[in-house]
Amino acid sequence: MTNSDAFFSFFTEIGILAQLSQTQFERLMPDGMTVAQFTVLNHCVRVADGRSPATLARAFQVTKATMTSTLQRLEQKGLVTIHPDPADGRSKIVRITEAGRAMREASIAATRPWFEHLRRRLDESEVAALIPRLATLRSILDADRD
Repeated sequence: MTNSDAFFSFFTEIGILAQLSQTQFERLMPDGMTVAQFTVLNHCVRVADGRSPATLARAFQVTKATMTSTLQRLEQKGLVTIHPDPADGRSKIVRITEAGRAMREASIAATRPWFEHLRRRLDESEVAALIPRLATLRSILDADRD
């Protein structure tokens, strides 16, 4: 296997893993949550709340229209609020609500049985060893997108 074959196979596996895990994740989500909606809520809790839709769109590498659609669905569910930016009246600010934080926690809780199933089938130390390598790859890919 050549180096380019190994890289192609590596990213093929990542793509398949992403598709399979996202499909399973959405099956487990409460109240019709999608992966896109969950990732926005998770971003607001983990990374930063109070961002503009345009900033969120760049962070997730989706169009502003796609992000606007996701945010409108979250707002309709009462999981985020969208208000004018006091510093720039042309822009909006997105904030997660307490209901949004609760939905994030409920979504995480809904996945626990699936993660426990995986934990019983995979060696946890091997999975843990992959995390720093995957984080390095994510950092490289993140830097390359700019």
